[in-house]
Amino acid sequence: MIIEYIRYDIAEDQRAAFVAAYADAATELRASGQCLRYEIAQGVEEPNHFVVRLEWESLEGHETGFRKGPQFPEFFRKVKPFFGSIQEMKHYRTTDVVSG
Repeated sequence: MIIEYIRYDIAEDQRAAFVAAYADAATELRASGQCLRYEIAQGVEEPNHFVVRLEWESLEGHETGFRKGPQFPEFFRKVKPFFGSIQEMKHYRTTDVVSG
C-alpha cells in the first residue's frame, strides 16, 4: 500500500467548493479499484490548510491504473480548479511504527 498526501492552501471563499469538489470526485475514486481509502482534513489553527490523504493499492496502481484509467479524466475535471493551490503532493510508505 502507498499513501499519497496532497497539501493545499485554499482561500476562504473557495473552501466549501473545494470540499464539495472532492466529495463529488470521490465517485471516481471509489469506482477505480486502485484507491483503497481517502479522506480530507482541514487545519484547525489554519483553516485554509487542507490535507488530502489517499491510500492506493500500489504506486503503479495509482500512476498507471488510475491516472491512465477511465475514471481519471472525470476525477481531474472536478478537482483541477484547485491544483494551483497545491503546496505538496507526494507518495509515502508506512513504517512498522503504528498504533493498535
